[in-house]
Amino acid sequence: MKPAALTRRSVMAGIAAMPLVSAPAILAGARPAMAQATAAPAIAPYRRFSVGDFTVTTLLAGTRPMDNPQEIFGLNASAEDFAALSQAAFIPSDKSMNFFTPTLVETGSEVILFDTGLSPESITAALTAAGKSPDQISIVVLTHMHGDHIGGLMSGDTPTFTNARYVTGQVEFDHWAAASNENFEAKVRPLAEKMAFIGDGADVAGGITSVAAFGHSPGHMAYHLESNGRHLMLTADTANHFVWSLQRPDWEVRYDMDKSAAAATRKSLLGRIAAEKIPFVGYHMPFPGTGYLEARNEGFQFVPVAYQLDL
Repeated sequence: MKPAALTRRSVMAGIAAMPLVSAPAILAGARPAMAQATAAPAIAPYRRFSVGDFTVTTLLAGTRPMDNPQEIFGLNASAEDFAALSQAAFIPSDKSMNFFTPTLVETGSEVILFDTGLSPESITAALTAAGKSPDQISIVVLTHMHGDHIGGLMSGDTPTFTNARYVTGQVEFDHWAAASNENFEAKVRPLAEKMAFIGDGADVAGGITSVAAFGHSPGHMAYHLESNGRHLMLTADTANHFVWSLQRPDWEVRYDMDKSAAAATRKSLLGRIAAEKIPFVGYHMPFPGTGYLEARNEGFQFVPVAYQLDL
C-alpha cells in the first residue's frame, strides 16, 4: 500500500490529537487538581549516557515552580543585583523552577542510586520510565539527609529498595541522628543496620569516590566517577541554581545550613570541575541536570551538555 503523503496540515492534526504527557511526579505529594493546574511543560523523564564503562541515567523525579526566588537564593544580594543577573541570564527574577534529579549509575556489577527524591511514588515513576524497578537497585547512596533526597526511602514501614544496601556519610548521619528530625526518624533510622558510613575519599564501588562538600548540610557529600579515562562529578546540592548559585557562589542560600562553608565549597569544588573540564550532575540543575562549568568573573558559567557524552 502506498503510504499517505504527509502534509503540514496532517502532521499538525496528528500532534493536536496526541495526549498531553507530563513529567513524573510533578509537584510530588500535591493533590491531583493542584498538580494539573501548575504542571510544568512536558520533559522527557530520564537521560542516559556513558562515562567510560559506566551507564549513567539522570532521573526526573519531580519539578516545582517557585515564586519570589530571592527568598531562597541571593539572600545577601541586593534586589537590584539579583534582578540584573537574572535579566542577563534571560530568566525572570520573580519566578523559578526547581528540579529533583536522582542519578542512577550502572557499573556492570552494581546498580547504584544516588538519592531518592521526594517520595517513593516519584522515584518509582522515574525509574519505571527509565526501564528500571526499585528491586534492581543494589546500593542507595545518600548525599545528605534533607527531605527531598531521603523521601523515597520508605513507604510507611516498607523499604522502597528491597534488595539494596545503603551508603552515607558518617558526619551527616551522626548530625541527624542527634537532631530529633521527623524525616530522619521515619525514613533513615529504620535502615541504619543496612548502612555503611564513610568519610572523604572513600570508595563506594570501583571508580566511585566520595568527596567532602560540607556546608549545605553538616556532612554533605559529592561523588566522583571515573571509568576508562572518563570522569563525572555528582555535586548533589553543592549549587542549587544554574545562575544564582553558579555565577555568584558567594550568594547565600536559605537552605545551606552553614552558609560560609557552603560558599567555600562551591568555590573549591566548582573550581575543580571547571579546571579539569569534567561534566557534572547537579540535583537541582535544569533537567537533565548535566553540564560543564566555565570559570567567569567571580563565578562559573553553566554550559549544558549537548552530544558530548553520547560519543
